Amino acid sequence: MKLVVKNSEKPINKKLFIENREVPCLDASWHYHLEYELLYISQSSGIRFVGDSVSPFLPGDLVLVGPYLPHLWRNDISYYKDNEAYFVKTIVTKFSKDFIGENTFESVEFKEINKMLDDSKYGVAFGEKTSKKMHQDIMNIANLKPVEQSIKLLEILHRLSIVKDKKLLSSSDMRQFTSENSQRIDNVLKFISDNYVSYISLNDVAEVACMTTNSFCRFFKRMTNKSFTQFLNEVRIRNASRLLIQGDLPVSEVCYIVGYNSITNFNKQFKQIMGCTPNNYRKTI
Repeated sequence: MKLVVKNSEKPINKKLFIENREVPCLDASWHYHLEYELLYISQSSGIRFVGDSVSPFLPGDLVLVGPYLPHLWRNDISYYKDNEAYFVKTIVTKFSKDFIGENTFESVEFKEINKMLDDSKYGVAFGEKTSKKMHQDIMNIANLKPVEQSIKLLEILHRLSIVKDKKLLSSSDMRQFTSENSQRIDNVLKFISDNYVSYISLNDVAEVACMTTNSFCRFFKRMTNKSFTQFLNEVRIRNASRLLIQGDLPVSEVCYIVGYNSITNFNKQFKQIMGCTPNNYRKTI
């Protein structure tokens, strides 16, 4: 597994590609591509990696990812079993910046869209309110004729560019203009995603990367903008936040499910990452 440049399935010289996908599980490779990608999840859940951002995702997840920005949507373990109840449904829209003409978005009339496209180098996530409003338009766009798709996408981008409930995901510019060391980071991310519920030592993950611990620490910081411990805690806490939203499991049980052996440490990490205690987070939601 490696970080790769993914070529779109679109025909040569076509600047817009839209697909309604129904698959058993999401693509499990850490990758980037040359186009902008607007990804809407209508049925699926798991954890999302965009640049150095780690977040849970649920049905209704709507994210704009810019060119060269590494990303990965990874399902819960249940999706990797032969069970149609956990089928994934997504609308994938990939487009080049000139899909309706050269330099169109450079004109003042499109300044909001242009700013949003520039912000997409960090990844842009849209809130639940916006996602619900856009649901029907996004679900239907794959069924339109090519010229209608271009017109509808322009409308969708305009509406998304002026909403308030959107946020940047990656804290820094993580765009990859080279795939150097890509196989190592992909193996590491997959290992963490698959094993975060268990004890993972620095030696374990350094061995996955085939590096010494000191070299691995420098490498991981350079590739993710975070220390290994910080990244692992974020994966665990983001998954914990999703469990707290989805069900009524006791906080102590959620603590152990996501890999912590101490409720005190779990509460400390949760407050540090989410800004409040697990109980207050559940009450607020």
